[in-house]
Amino acid sequence: MSDQPSRPRKPARPYRRPQKDPVRMLAFEALRAVDERDAYANLVLPPLLRKAREKEGPDKFDSRDAALATELVYGTLRRQGTYDAVISACVDRPLRDVDPPVLDVLSLGAHQLLGTRIPTHAAVSSAVELARVVLGDGRAKFVNAVLRKIAQHDLDGWLEQVAPPYDDDPEEYLAVVHSHPRWIVSALWDSLGGGRAGIEDLLEADNERPEVTLVARPGRATAEELLREEAAVPGRWSPYAVRLTEGGEPGAVDAVREGRAGVQDEGSQLVALALAAAPVDGRDEKWLDGCAGPGGKAALLAALAAERGAVLLASEKQPHRAGLVAKALHGNPGPYQVIAADGTRPPWRPGSFDRVLMDVPCTGLGALRRRPEARWRRRPEDLEGFGPLQRRLLGTALEAVRVGGVVGYATCSPHLAETRAVVADVLKQYPQTDLVDARPLLPGVSALGDGPDIQLWPHVHGTDAMYLALIRRTG
Repeated sequence: MSDQPSRPRKPARPYRRPQKDPVRMLAFEALRAVDERDAYANLVLPPLLRKAREKEGPDKFDSRDAALATELVYGTLRRQGTYDAVISACVDRPLRDVDPPVLDVLSLGAHQLLGTRIPTHAAVSSAVELARVVLGDGRAKFVNAVLRKIAQHDLDGWLEQVAPPYDDDPEEYLAVVHSHPRWIVSALWDSLGGGRAGIEDLLEADNERPEVTLVARPGRATAEELLREEAAVPGRWSPYAVRLTEGGEPGAVDAVREGRAGVQDEGSQLVALALAAAPVDGRDEKWLDGCAGPGGKAALLAALAAERGAVLLASEKQPHRAGLVAKALHGNPGPYQVIAADGTRPPWRPGSFDRVLMDVPCTGLGALRRRPEARWRRRPEDLEGFGPLQRRLLGTALEAVRVGGVVGYATCSPHLAETRAVVADVLKQYPQTDLVDARPLLPGVSALGDGPDIQLWPHVHGTDAMYLALIRRTG
C-alpha cells in the first residue's frame, strides 16, 4: 500500500442539456423532408416557417431568423455536391455509409463554414449543438471532429484539393466546383454549344437565389399597381412582370392574395406572350392550354384571349392540378373553361383550336435555381420516360390546331433531348407544318440565338431556362 496521498478527483462536469436552436432545427427538418419524402423545399419551408413563428413568437423568431433558415436550406441543397466532396475528404468511410441525418447536419455545418459569413466558432458550435439535440452526444462528437477538419480551409482551399484540374477533366471540375451532377453539366454544355465561360456562368447562375417575379394579369391588375409595393422593380422583358427584390413576400401583396396577380417566372410569361403574338391565318377565337397545371401560363393566356374576345380551354390531366388551374383563372375577365383530361387522349375534336400551348412534362433542368434538390433526384434515364410522352403530346397538339393555326411547344428544360430533338422527330410525322421564327415576337429580348426556336437562360436573361418552338399547321 502506497504512503502517497491519493490525488483528489476532479469534480464531474455537470451534464448540460442540449439547447434547441429554432433556426437550425427548422433547417434540419426541411432537409430531412427533402431526403425522406422527396419533398420540395419551396413547398416544405413555408409551413415550417409559419409553425416556428407561432411556436417561438415574433420576438424569438423574426424575419432575420426566417431569412437565415431559408438560406441554410437552399444553400445546403444547391451546394450539396461540393459539400459532399469536402465531407468525403474528412471522414474515414464512404459517404453512403454515413447515416443520412448525420450527413444532413454535416452539410448544414459545411454550408455555414464555407458558404456564409457565420464565424467559424459559431458555425461549428451551432452544428454540434444541433447534433446533440437530433443525434445524441455520441454522434455529436463525430460531427464536431469532422467540422473542425472542414474549418481548416476556406471554400477555395477545399476546391483546390477535391476538384481535379480543369485541363485534366473539365466536366468533373465543373461538377465539383459548381455543384451539379456530371451528366447535367454535360447536357447543359451541349445545349449551350461549348465554351468554358458560358457553362461556368450558367452553373453559377443556377446556384444564385432567384428573385420573386410577379405577373399582373391583364384586365385584373397592372404592373403599375404592383410597382407600388415595397422593393418592387419592373421586369426585364415582359410588360406584365414585376420583380420583388430584397426577398419580398408575394403573400403580402393584395393583388396576389386576390388572384389578380400571381407568382410567375418571366420566362414562363414570355412563352405565353410569344404564342399570343404569333400570326394566325383566319379566325382567332379558340385557344387551348393542353398541359395547364398549375395554371400560371393558363391565367396569362386566358387574360390575353379575353382582350381579343377569344376563349381559352385549359386542360390538365391530374384533377388536383386542374383545381389549381381553376383557382388561377377564377375572376378572368372573359369566358374560359377548365377540364381534367389526358392530353394524349384528348376529348376535343381535331382542328378545333386556333392557338395551342403544350408545355410538356420534363426533367425541369431549366428551373434548378428554384428547385435545387431536383438536380440530385434526376437521372439520365428519366429522359427515356419523358421523351415518348413529350412526342405524343406535341403530336396531339398539332392535331388539335386547325390549318393556319399555331402550336407552341414549351419545356422548362434546355436539354436537347427534350427540345429540338422532340420537335424534329414529331415534324417528320407531320410534314404539313412550318416552324415560325419566334424571335421577332419578343421585341426587346436580346440574345435569342439563331432561331427559329427560342432558348432562354438564367445567366443571360435572368429567367428559368425555358424553351419554345412555334409551329404553324399548313395542311
